[in-house]
Amino acid sequence: MTRPTSAAQHQPQARFTRRDFLKLSGCTAGVGGLMILSGCGPAAQDAGTTTGSAADETAASGVLGDGKTLRVGMEAAYAPYNWQVSEASDTTIPIDNVDGAYADGYDVQIAKRIAEGLGMEAVAVKLDFSALIDSLNNGQIDIVCAGMSVDPERAQSADFSDSYIDDDIVLITTSDSQYAGATTFADLAGASVLGQAATMFDDVIEQIPDVNHMTPAETVPLVVENLSSGTCDVITYSKLSVPQLLETYPNFVQLEMTDTFEGSTMPDNAAIAKGQDDILEQINEIIGEVSEQERQEIWNECMERQPA
Repeated sequence: MTRPTSAAQHQPQARFTRRDFLKLSGCTAGVGGLMILSGCGPAAQDAGTTTGSAADETAASGVLGDGKTLRVGMEAAYAPYNWQVSEASDTTIPIDNVDGAYADGYDVQIAKRIAEGLGMEAVAVKLDFSALIDSLNNGQIDIVCAGMSVDPERAQSADFSDSYIDDDIVLITTSDSQYAGATTFADLAGASVLGQAATMFDDVIEQIPDVNHMTPAETVPLVVENLSSGTCDVITYSKLSVPQLLETYPNFVQLEMTDTFEGSTMPDNAAIAKGQDDILEQINEIIGEVSEQERQEIWNECMERQPA
């Protein structure tokens, strides 16, 4: 759920990561009824500016922000992590700087848990992804929940929570494939393996020896279509999105591998201004109470209701 590195951005190992995988899939695309993750939405409005050190103020008071309203920074345009809707529901929070708008998504559900645990009410503040850390440090927002992963560069500017969901790259084939029982990279020798162009879902294929690394497909729907039609033997895919894929394509199976890709884990971390160790500990306790099963259930629900 993350950006490639720019001035203060993301993991240096891969050209593109989770965020790019979703956005390069297109705003909405389907193959045989499969809904592909959306990364589109209206532009953010100006949220104004606030001066002063957020860390100094909140650390001195022992609360996050004003202790009442938790201002959560996000794009509200990166489904299924966060997106904008026009009607309130049990799964939404108001977008403070967009009149009549609400935010939904996986980040929103975790932000609501954090706010409840801190005795606060969550509201979203819609901002460009690249502006989130600066907005955190100038006091415009209290926390970032936006499909953002901690990396050494970001960690110099903000404090990050434990991960509240982790994506990874897995391998998918068909149930009748000769590779359906593969558990090691060696078992895949001779297989034609396909990923998405210009993403780490293509890059990691180089870690599998003796395979036919196919010319990557431009979009996720095309990757899936190639496997469905038999053009390739195996595809790389988002681990979090596998349940929906297998529901749509009952003849697809995920390989149960003992070999794993290096550098492919993509965590989702919340960020707060530095100097708030007690609050960070509380946030980590709240996150820790959400089991892995519940995280996957929340994710699946967000996948089902994300905008078409």
